[in-house]
Amino acid sequence: MSIEPLWCVVPAAGHGARFGADRPKQYVEIDGRSLLEWTLTALAVSPHVAAILLVLAAEDVQWRGRDSFAGKPLRTTIGGAQRSASVLAGLRALPPRVAPADFVLVHDAARPCISCVDIDRLVERAVPAGGGLLAAPLRDTLKRADADGRVAATEPRETRWRALTPQLFTRGALEAALTRAQTDGVEITDEAMAMERTGHAPLLVEGDERNIKVTTPADLAVVQAMLQGMPATVR
Repeated sequence: MSIEPLWCVVPAAGHGARFGADRPKQYVEIDGRSLLEWTLTALAVSPHVAAILLVLAAEDVQWRGRDSFAGKPLRTTIGGAQRSASVLAGLRALPPRVAPADFVLVHDAARPCISCVDIDRLVERAVPAGGGLLAAPLRDTLKRADADGRVAATEPRETRWRALTPQLFTRGALEAALTRAQTDGVEITDEAMAMERTGHAPLLVEGDERNIKVTTPADLAVVQAMLQGMPATVR
């Protein structure tokens, strides 16, 4: 099955308050390049990515104004207060030639260790399935806590997965799902959740657990070590 390269929406309008830096976490530097630049380059080197739609905060003064990465076109638009609002803004800003039935990738700005292999696997498996997401099965024992922070129960882990990105859905279906959630006043934490609310059952595609999201300074140190081992095309 031949699949045309896809647009990728990258929400990067957050402030990263939990990270505790003097700037939004996507602009914290690793080896002289911002976390966001690492992420955009990792996406752009994938043959499945045709172009990138970067969603920025209205007050963003850090963005350096590039219009391409690794030879792939890059456009920008302004996002919203929540991640889901930014993704929705990105979908609405895609060029008209991206039809409602065309598939689109969505990837977190703070996940710079995404690999071409994982993107390949996601596109090749999730497009025929009508949409899906990279995810990692839980391997640790899972505990449920009570109000006092004590163990209330040990939960089964066999059917539990951690959602990763990219996630992949058609432009029209995802836009409709996010719009409906916004109208209903429901806080959406990832694209798959929005699609689930409209009756879809996204395909879980196992991805590399090194595709972590930078949330804390400790995460940044782990990512820095991993990026040093990335191929020269990404570096």
